[in-house]
Amino acid sequence: MYTSLLVNVPNFITIIRILSIPILIVVLLSQFKGSEITGFAIFLLAALTDMLDGIWARRKNQITTIGKLLDPIADKLLVASALICLVELGTLASWMAIILIGRGIAVTGLRAIASSQGHQIQASGMGKIKMWVEATAISLLILGSNILGQFYILALIGIWLAIAVSLISGAEYFLKFRFLFASKDS
Repeated sequence: MYTSLLVNVPNFITIIRILSIPILIVVLLSQFKGSEITGFAIFLLAALTDMLDGIWARRKNQITTIGKLLDPIADKLLVASALICLVELGTLASWMAIILIGRGIAVTGLRAIASSQGHQIQASGMGKIKMWVEATAISLLILGSNILGQFYILALIGIWLAIAVSLISGAEYFLKFRFLFASKDS
């Protein structure tokens, strides 16, 4: 098996997730018959690859630096793309998308600061829960009220829960790593 620093199975899976994003955008914004189901399937499969690439990398000892960088970027791109499409479709309030996307950018920035100081921030348990609550809520929002009917309330509850977990997990990261911002002069 070819396992260079760039191309191994987990990194290939991550790249597939990234390549699925433009397809997801076209499907969500095209509004053809069945676009909700197709968009749901694309988003859900792409979200599941997040779990698959990590499990494979750990079990097969194929964790790479490029994988550590690409995986969270792929996650943020997938979620941000879906959220922006949902805002465009009038399904999601823009302020909700801003909170969810902003938290992702803030934590990515924190990771960059930590890395520049020789620290590595792994995904926390709450961060992983955030990703799955967010992915579930987005999946349900993509299906929409026409398909979910009275169960669409679960999508609305889910997005509020995703916002709450997102804010809590973001605060957790910043509180845990606040030492990164301590003045070196004191």
